[in-house]
Amino acid sequence: MFRQICHTLLFRWGGWKEEVDQPRPEKCIICIAPHTSNWDFLIGKSYYTALGLTSNFLMKKEWFFWPLGPIFRKMGGIPVERSKKTSLTDQLAELALKSPTFSLAVTPEGTRSKVEKWKRGFYYIALKANLPILLYAIDFPSRTIVCKRTLVPSGNVEADMAIIMDYYKDFKGKHPEKFAVEVIPPAGDA
Repeated sequence: MFRQICHTLLFRWGGWKEEVDQPRPEKCIICIAPHTSNWDFLIGKSYYTALGLTSNFLMKKEWFFWPLGPIFRKMGGIPVERSKKTSLTDQLAELALKSPTFSLAVTPEGTRSKVEKWKRGFYYIALKANLPILLYAIDFPSRTIVCKRTLVPSGNVEADMAIIMDYYKDFKGKHPEKFAVEVIPPAGDA
């Protein structure tokens, strides 16, 4: 029933549509951008629920206070201590390797504010666990959820990040002024 409610709210009442031509494997990282508003979370979670799918997601630990903490955990939330440099990528890669299914949604900008450099943790989790990265965009002007590309990490982080930046460059978030793709120098430039 909740699945149908999410489908009705998102697609019928919200006017959203999807342009997704990539298969959804049993194990993957879901890279989501632009991330300029809290609406991104609600739309993304509603979308996946409407499809009958589940995914974990990372969220700063400050959101895991009572009564929201238990709710976010039940929804698949994993609290992240942003002030500590922990081996979260190692832990998540190990979990992915051991689990029969694994789906982790990540917003690599790491914040709803404009950033010049995206976080790379999602890439390293995918690399360590040999997972594909599905590139999802929430494009507000067209009210479209898009996934037209899957990237399998090559190990050349900057080259792969350049591909990711090129993919996302034309999408617009709810607040376009808060979104920027990272400028990655061509290989060989210092």
